[in-house]
Parts: sequence; structure tokens; C-alpha cells
Amino acid sequence: MNYGETASLLKIIADPSRLEILDLLSCDELCGCDLLEYFKFSQPTLSHHMKVLVNSDFVTKRKDGNKVMYELNHETMSKIENQLQIINSSSEYCACQAMKKGIC
Repeated sequence: MNYGETASLLKIIADPSRLEILDLLSCDELCGCDLLEYFKFSQPTLSHHMKVLVNSDFVTKRKDGNKVMYELNHETMSKIENQLQIINSSSEYCACQAMKKGIC
């Protein structure tokens, strides 16, 4: 994952409501109706947030009868976590490894 991809994903979860949705989904799969009741959002507002989260692979969805069930995509969350860990530490993947030092 490059810096541009990481920044794009972080922008998506920078929205407090989306971040809270991810937190709620970290516990278990939830129905859209449960999320709607929890947030007191309008249906279009919740649909917008969920569309953004699904399109960016933070969340997966499936139909269960007339319900839409949402689940946190732990793989995407792990990718973000790993990228931030690389930035937070000196490793072979760190940008500082490619930087020439002491040339000033």
C-alpha cells in the first residue's frame, strides 16, 4: 500500500460517524436497521455512509431476506494498521531507508 492509497483510506474513516460505524461492526455483523436505529440517521444518510465504507472495502454486505447485513472487513483494517505501524517505526520499508543523509 502506498502513501496515496493510505491517505485515501484514512480520509474515508476520518468522518466520525464512519469511524463509529466501524467500531460498532468490530463486535459483530449488524443489520442496517440496527445501525439506523442507533444513529438516528435518515435512511439516505446511512446509505451514503455504508456505500462509501463498502466501496472502499472497509465493510462487506450481504442480503439476508429483506435485511442487509454489514460486517467489518478485518483484512482492510489490518492493511491500514500495518501501514501506520511502518510509519510509526524504523523498518526496512520505512521511507527514511531510501533517503540520503548528511548531504547538507
